[in-house]
Amino acid sequence: MVSLPGVRGALLAGGLGQRMGPLTAEVCKPLVPYAASCRLVDFSLANAVRSGLSELVLLSLHRESDLVDHLLRHWDHHPGTRLHFGPHDALLRSGGGPGPGHGPGGRLLPARPAERGTADALLANEEYLFAPGARDLLVQHADHVYLFDYGPMLAAHRGSDADCTIGVQRVERRYVRLFGMVEVDERWRVRALVEKPENPTSDLVFTAFCLFRTEALREVLGTLAARGADGWQHDISRDVLPELIAAGRTVTAFPVDEYWADIGTVERYHSEQLRLLGQPHPLPPALLPRTLPGAAPRFAPESGSLLGGPVPDGATVRDSVLHPGGRVEPGARVERSVVLPGATVAAGVTVRDSLVLAGERLTADREGLAPLAE
Repeated sequence: MVSLPGVRGALLAGGLGQRMGPLTAEVCKPLVPYAASCRLVDFSLANAVRSGLSELVLLSLHRESDLVDHLLRHWDHHPGTRLHFGPHDALLRSGGGPGPGHGPGGRLLPARPAERGTADALLANEEYLFAPGARDLLVQHADHVYLFDYGPMLAAHRGSDADCTIGVQRVERRYVRLFGMVEVDERWRVRALVEKPENPTSDLVFTAFCLFRTEALREVLGTLAARGADGWQHDISRDVLPELIAAGRTVTAFPVDEYWADIGTVERYHSEQLRLLGQPHPLPPALLPRTLPGAAPRFAPESGSLLGGPVPDGATVRDSVLHPGGRVEPGARVERSVVLPGATVAAGVTVRDSLVLAGERLTADREGLAPLAE
């Protein structure tokens, strides 16, 4: 059942994830494991499916074949939401290509032009995003953790006859400088959006998912592109939205009261997973998307931990996240840490307030995140 009629989705998944340090050394950022249950990209896919989005277009450049393989394997079977792979869609779905549930077999995908920012990704895929029947475009990011039904947001968007509706959330003022700051009037009409302000004047931040009226978006993208490659920053938050606001277009804010997190750094990756351990859980384990192999993760109240695998006798895991395939040997101790798939904490080793990376065998004590940058 389509509950977002006339809406097409755009999933922005092309970032390099450079601020994620060693977490993205071997995988693209959307595929980084999360919460002992899934990968970062799976939250956006789960939200699209849950909301009844009929078609979602992947906008990706970095290690694209791995991401395509994951999406085909885990998400292509949902009958209500069709995945569209942009310029690769016909190749991937041709008679000689892989079918649903199979990866692209490691084949090289056609070269794509360089993109400076998120707005370039929209321009490069406009023939798929602005296809007939698309009255509105839902823009998502592949590195945000939240569970959300976009239906009420769409109703508010169309009810206010807005050109764009953006999700917003209140955060502590000291954290606003990490996000796009939003100023609104008493009717929740957006008066300003400032990316990473030095001196915040509002506690509202942009959750980076939004609905655009396609006609308005095409017009503003055309205006910006006409300025030439060096005449703008090629970014949705820094260019597209401020241009809409400055032109007097109707841009409205939709308050997001549920849990939402932007996972942009190693520190956020660590702290937000530990935040999920609080009770009541911001995201209940039973509602997390499930794409990692093995049994569903369980919350163990006696240790305050989210466990994707067994903890052997003699090992200690406290207030931590143990991903499936992660091993803690007898005599090892894990506190306020995240152990990734394939990682091993050797006997006698203590890891505290840190991460153990996928495939790593930790044989010396580790405390804090600083050692990961060495």
